[in-house]
Amino acid sequence: MFLKYMTENEISLKRNTLDTIQLNIGRKCNQSCKHCHVEAGPERTEQMNKETLDKILTLISKSAHIQRVELTGGAPELNENFRYLITKLKKMKKQIAVRSNLTVFFEEDQGTTPQFLKENMVEIIASLPCYTEENVDKQRGNGVFTKSIKALEILNDLGYGRNEDYLLNLVYNPQGLGLPGKQEDLEKDYKLVLMKEYGIIFNSLFTITNMPIGNFAKELESNNQLEEYKKILVNSFNPSAGNNIMCKSLISIDYQGNIYDCDFNQMLNLPKKPINIENLDSFDQISEDIIFEDHCFACTAGYGSSCNGALI
Repeated sequence: MFLKYMTENEISLKRNTLDTIQLNIGRKCNQSCKHCHVEAGPERTEQMNKETLDKILTLISKSAHIQRVELTGGAPELNENFRYLITKLKKMKKQIAVRSNLTVFFEEDQGTTPQFLKENMVEIIASLPCYTEENVDKQRGNGVFTKSIKALEILNDLGYGRNEDYLLNLVYNPQGLGLPGKQEDLEKDYKLVLMKEYGIIFNSLFTITNMPIGNFAKELESNNQLEEYKKILVNSFNPSAGNNIMCKSLISIDYQGNIYDCDFNQMLNLPKKPINIENLDSFDQISEDIIFEDHCFACTAGYGSSCNGALI
């Protein structure tokens, strides 16, 4: 059905210039969130090893257009080669972003991670699905909001959120069946409340639509709401968002070096036999073809959704 909507609106199904690599470097996380499409958690053991990281670094160095590398997980900070990878990327003069849950900074051996990120001018994209304690703890676990605020205070003290050199961007996820509202309006609300209540500042807010896969799909199914939510996504299809979906310029690589069109396709194992980094000499060899299925409606609903926020 998604392909039909795209073709009827004359939207290209091909990848444009590939400029962003997103690395899922492990499924282990210190949290188990209800909306997590990765189904990450403390019990997960999958981790990208140094050999795979080195191969990816070599491919990046041989690829003409790669400008940005995003590290995600799980909690990417828990990968034992996390600092090694960032140091190498910094030497290659790539833009580096880490998608952090914030509370990981309070785990064992993570106390100096914020300072390390600052020293390497790493952009931090931090999960904070609401600016109220009740909603955050409901979605992510008791005590998570308080820890997140403490982590944001640490980052602010280091200079994050105060200028373009140390970017601190927050991520909003809606509750239940809802779609994100207008990103600009939500950002104003976040900035007002977080400054007034906690003295927290940040650069930008990214609104992300919950994808009906992983933990979120299980929660919807348990409430008999999965099909209803899927219908909401279809009925909210926005052609303008379709023209800007992130898979047009991004690929996602799992901890084993398998390549996917996005993090969501990775979690759905699409394609079933993905290309592996071992079969490439450069990321410039990646095909323009993109695998689309109906879960992609989450990226084109309403104002659109990507790992870096709204699309329109």
